[in-house]
Amino acid sequence: MKNLDKKYYKNGINFLAGVDEAGRGPLAGPVVAAAVILPKYFHHKEINDSKKLSQKQREKLFNVITQNAISYSFSVISQKTIDEINILNASLLAMKKSVLKLKPSPEIVLIDGNKKFSPGLEMIPIVKGDSVSQSIASASIIAKVIRDRMMNRLAEKYPEYGWDKNRGYPTKQHIEALLKFGPTQVHRKSFLKKIISNQSEIIFSGS
Repeated sequence: MKNLDKKYYKNGINFLAGVDEAGRGPLAGPVVAAAVILPKYFHHKEINDSKKLSQKQREKLFNVITQNAISYSFSVISQKTIDEINILNASLLAMKKSVLKLKPSPEIVLIDGNKKFSPGLEMIPIVKGDSVSQSIASASIIAKVIRDRMMNRLAEKYPEYGWDKNRGYPTKQHIEALLKFGPTQVHRKSFLKKIISNQSEIIFSGS
């Protein structure tokens, strides 16, 4: 992939962070964001947008990134908060928290998407940034791997919904299980309106 990061390093930047999130679309589970500062001259040809990689590739690159990064972090925002502030704000909050955990603080932050989340940092939103920035792609891999591992653990508690395979996304299996067994505590109430017509009658099972 072309690495847009080089453009900013040429301007004298030493600590550049990429940030991305995973889990905006699922019906259940948290949204997870990650931020990564890579060494200035680090390059790995296999790093790419996490959606273009297999699970095996992501797991391998997760280890490569975490072992080589100057700093990396991630933040998890629960389905409860997603319902309270909406998924966009929850995603931006997760990204902000992730960036603020980085040490050293980045001089510039490249964000996947078209939104900024903190006026106190120099931020550059890049649409489809995970396809052109190695730092953003690395963050997308970390966020995706962390969230998938969380959904695997939740799948053990709620096996009917197939979250070890669908990760909470609205697949046929997930929707059929949702209609048969009802929502769980980790379903996003605000995402179920089109699936379950009378939101006031939803009974959440589990704990």
